[in-house]
Amino acid sequence: MTRRRRDPRAEALALTTSTEPRRRIARGNPPAAPSTNRRRRNPRAERAASSVQAGARLRYDRSGSAPSAQARSHEAAAPSGPAVRIVEDPAFLVLVVPDQPRGELTSHDRQLVAAGRVLADAGGGAVVVLAPDQATTTDFAEAGADRLIKVDFELFTDYCPERRAASVLDAVETLKPRHVLFAESADGGADIARRVAAAMGERLFPGVQNLTPTKAGRRARGGSSELIHAPARLMTIALDAVPPLEDARHEARVIPAPPRNPHSAPGIRDARPLAVDPDRLSLAETDFIVSAGNGITDWQDFAELAEALGATRGGSRVVCDAGHLPRDRQIGASGTLVTARCYFALGIAGAPQHLQGITEVKHVIAVNTDLHAEMIKRADLAIVADAQAVMPALIRYARERRNGTNRHD
Repeated sequence: MTRRRRDPRAEALALTTSTEPRRRIARGNPPAAPSTNRRRRNPRAERAASSVQAGARLRYDRSGSAPSAQARSHEAAAPSGPAVRIVEDPAFLVLVVPDQPRGELTSHDRQLVAAGRVLADAGGGAVVVLAPDQATTTDFAEAGADRLIKVDFELFTDYCPERRAASVLDAVETLKPRHVLFAESADGGADIARRVAAAMGERLFPGVQNLTPTKAGRRARGGSSELIHAPARLMTIALDAVPPLEDARHEARVIPAPPRNPHSAPGIRDARPLAVDPDRLSLAETDFIVSAGNGITDWQDFAELAEALGATRGGSRVVCDAGHLPRDRQIGASGTLVTARCYFALGIAGAPQHLQGITEVKHVIAVNTDLHAEMIKRADLAIVADAQAVMPALIRYARERRNGTNRHD
């Protein structure tokens, strides 16, 4: 049996519907694929069905033992919020000593508690946190604390490193923790950790940058090598070494404070903060910066605003090139890279080089007349107004708050 040879030209000519102005060919619909009655795969649904929450990270169980989609729908119908994790009979304890300046948990403190969770979760342990007696348990529960020991609030508001070290020694003597963690910071954690290590006669492993249940590491020799050690009993944790917990909640049960043991008399009789001119601080070290851009013309008001707010003055490259501020006050890629807690930008449009200099800033407040300025987009709080009109109002309000009048005009 012979099959007739196919003529593509004749087939195209037979399907031609028009030749003017262009040739058009009606190919028709392709033949439908035979039905197999097999359900089409949904990779997204499979991925969602196999996801399980383990700690702060999302993991996937491909074995098929993960809860089904129906079970997940019932879970979604349950009350929102993570379930409270309770460690009733811990195998060991990890004592965490956060800085908590002014009695509040900082981002570094939350990372410190998360580091304690890394060590505790590996062997059925619990995290114990030293907290001020006026603190609520909600923040500590979300940070990952299983137990709380509440001590005098003054230990976190006043400069009293000897008393804080004594409270840590009392907790260590009573609880016998496997690990004691401090923050490697200038707010007191580094100082207290070394005082406790000297009093206990144990070695301190400082500045941990990488932490697992079996290894603690940090860079050495100027960053050219890494020093790895088994997790020591006393360690200080560097900033951003461990990410804080998310979507987790622990018990944060308050337990009795340990009895106070007799310690040597404090050597520091009096300590108080000294008044420092903010403009004498380096831009790389200050916590609050008021920065001026091309939109500022009244430099007297700008100086008065910085003085009223207690902020360090800075500026964009245009301002420093014009001589309104010294060159060492320039912020940006060609100036100083700042890590302030608050950056107040007045009349700054937000050039890419300037935005590179404030990448590590925690909070940005911007005042600009242009709603679409890049600095307005970058800001956590934006005021679309003329900075020249905003500055006198802020100066008046800051001085009223300082004098205690706080009038609303």
